[in-house]
Amino acid sequence: MRTLYLDAFSGISGDMFLGAMLDLGLDFDALEQELAKLHVKGYHLTHQRLAKSSIYGTSFDVEVAGGKDHGFVETHHHAGHTVAEGHHHHDARHLNDILALIDASDLSATVIEHAKAIFTEIAQAEATVHDMPLAEVHFHEVGALDSIVDIVGCCVALELMKIDHIIASPLTDGSGFINVAHGQMPVPVPAVMQMRVGSQIPINQRLDIHTELITPTGMGLVKTLVSEFGPLPADETPTKIGYGFGQRDTGGFNALRAVLFEKKN
Repeated sequence: MRTLYLDAFSGISGDMFLGAMLDLGLDFDALEQELAKLHVKGYHLTHQRLAKSSIYGTSFDVEVAGGKDHGFVETHHHAGHTVAEGHHHHDARHLNDILALIDASDLSATVIEHAKAIFTEIAQAEATVHDMPLAEVHFHEVGALDSIVDIVGCCVALELMKIDHIIASPLTDGSGFINVAHGQMPVPVPAVMQMRVGSQIPINQRLDIHTELITPTGMGLVKTLVSEFGPLPADETPTKIGYGFGQRDTGGFNALRAVLFEKKN
């Protein structure tokens, strides 16, 4: 049995997760080939192995023409400018649009199931936070192309790496505020806080870091796919360690550490 342990001492996001999986040995070409089964265009995957704090790891990113959007689309306004009806920036989508896109893909049944569950979890949180029917929720961060590729890519990575079981440490988030398309958000961001409702996911908050460490995508991954939280497994043998670097400057070592374990005979 292969167990993946996520050491989230600096939070978790989709790009950190995929960076860590690539650092563990995920085949980048195989990831690209599987993501091609989504039948969407307009993005480019990048990865680079580099050192931070003299520790080598992998930085992963989904590049989309025109840059990235972040946040729930409450109205047809973006960064103070009106976006015309039917022309949502970077094809912001309803949840049903995203689920239909995933269903229409040639991905495996397991990847489809996991990706849809993660999107639905995040959408339900956003709907509650913004007091809207689930069907009316629009997204930038979650609906935009980069996040669709991020979330589906994470599910593909788990299948390609033949992961049977996922354990995580308590998560860590920052504090303060971040600026998004429609204003300021407190950290932990509202969707992340909402996803804590009804769960036993442990989160430690660092008051010395004034930015987001846990993204809605990262929290959706954890809530949907992680089966338990606690220390490193005592009855399994670690076989490899990988580091996936985050994009934010936290003033410290911003990475997700992932450890592969094999069950002892």
